[in-house]
Amino acid sequence: MEKELLFNHIYIFHSFVFLLYGINVFIHCEAWNYFIGMLTLLMLLVSLPEATRTFKILASSFIVIGTIGYMESGQSLIETPAFVTSNLPILSLLSILPLMSSVVHIGRYDRTLKNLLNLHSNHMGGLYVRSAILTIVLSAFLNLSALTISQEVLKNKLRFVDKDVRDSFIRNVTIRAYTLALLWSPLEMLLAMSLLITNVSYDSVLIYLLLITLIAFLIDTLWGNIRYRKYSFEFPLERVVHKKQLKGKIIELFVAITLFLALIILIGRLLNLNFIFTVTLLIPFFSLSWASIIGRKRSFLISGWVSWKKETNNMQNFILLFISLSYFSNGISGSSVTNYIQDAVLEATDYPLLIFLFIQIIFIVLSVLGVHPVATIGIFSSLVLALEETVNPTSLALVIIAGAISTVAVGTFNLVVQLTSRNTQQSPFRITLSNLPYAMLLCVLGILFAYLLL
Repeated sequence: MEKELLFNHIYIFHSFVFLLYGINVFIHCEAWNYFIGMLTLLMLLVSLPEATRTFKILASSFIVIGTIGYMESGQSLIETPAFVTSNLPILSLLSILPLMSSVVHIGRYDRTLKNLLNLHSNHMGGLYVRSAILTIVLSAFLNLSALTISQEVLKNKLRFVDKDVRDSFIRNVTIRAYTLALLWSPLEMLLAMSLLITNVSYDSVLIYLLLITLIAFLIDTLWGNIRYRKYSFEFPLERVVHKKQLKGKIIELFVAITLFLALIILIGRLLNLNFIFTVTLLIPFFSLSWASIIGRKRSFLISGWVSWKKETNNMQNFILLFISLSYFSNGISGSSVTNYIQDAVLEATDYPLLIFLFIQIIFIVLSVLGVHPVATIGIFSSLVLALEETVNPTSLALVIIAGAISTVAVGTFNLVVQLTSRNTQQSPFRITLSNLPYAMLLCVLGILFAYLLL
C-alpha cells in the first residue's frame, strides 16, 4: 500500500528535480548542479524496482562499463553526481510531452482527421497517400498514439480486403509515415539526443530534414500508389465527410506546427538556449495558448494535468536508461577506449562517406538485434568527439538523426514494430524485412545531404 502510494505521487519528486535543473540552466552554479546530481542518483535508485527487465539489463551494462571507464581513467567516483545530470533535459521533455497530445485530443483534431480516409477512392493506391498524410500530421503531435489510431482506422476500412494485402498495406504506410514525422518533429526524443551529442542547433538542420522528409514521402507514396492501385475496395461510409471542417482542421494543425517551429528557433536564439530546453519551456505555454484560442482551456487543464501526472509517474524505464547513459558517456570519455576510437576515426577522416556509412550500418544492425537507438547514440558520443574538428557537425548530425530514426521502422524488438505486430497479428520479422528498403532510403538520403554539406 505504501509502495503504491509512493509511486502515485513520485511525480512530485521528479518535477522538483526537473525544476531545479531548469533554474540552474540560468544561474550556472556548480554546487547546485552537484546537489541536483545527488537527487538524480536518488531518482535512479527509486525507479529501479519498477523498471522493466530489459531496461534494468541495459542500465546495468551502462553502469558497469562506465565504472570501468572511471577506474581506468583515474576519475574520482565522488565527482559522479556532477556528471549524471547531462540527460535531465531529455527526461524533462518526455514528462511534458503529454500536454501537446492533450490539446490535440480535446480539440478533436484526431477524430476529424480520421474522416480523411472516408473520402472516396476507387483503389488502395489513393488510400495509401491519404493514410500517409493522416499519420504524418497526427504523429507530429501525438507520437505513438497516432500510429495506433491510423492502424485501427485502416483495419476497419480494409476489413473486407484480403488479409495479406491489408497487413502489407498497414505495416508499410503507417510505420513509414510515422518515421517521416519523427524525422523533423521537435517533440522526438531521438532527434533531441542527436542534436545534444553533436551540439548542433535545430534550425541549422531543419531545412535539410524537411527536404529529406519530402523526398522520402514522394518516393514512398509514388511506390505505394503504384503498388496498391491494382487493389480495388468498397466500404460503407460510416458518416458524412464534411470537407470544409476537415480542411479547416488540417489548416489549423499546419499553422500550429509552423508557429511552434518558428517559436522554437526564435526563443532559442534570443535566450541562447539549447534545443531541448527551449522545447520543454515552450510546450506548456504553447499548449495552453492553443487550447484557449479554440475555446477548450478548461478541458485542457483537466486533461493535461491527468496525462502529465500519469506520464511523470511512469518514467521509471526512461529514468533508468538516460541517467545510466549519462554515467556511461562520462565514464568512457576519459578512458583509453575513447583514445582508440579517436585514433581509428582520425585514420578514416579522409573518407567521410565510409564513416557515414559505418554509422548507418551500426544503427540498422544493432536495432535489428534489439539494441535501443538511444543506446547506440550514447555509444557514438565518443565518435562525435573524435570527429568534431574534422567533419562538419551538421553533416554528422544529419547522419545520426537519419540513422536513429530509420531504426524505428526496422527495429524488430522496438515498440513501434511490436505494437504493429500486435495490432495486425503479423510477425515482427516480416514487418522489419518489409520496411528495410525504406530504412535504407532514409539512411542514403541522410548520407547524401551530409556529404553535400562537407
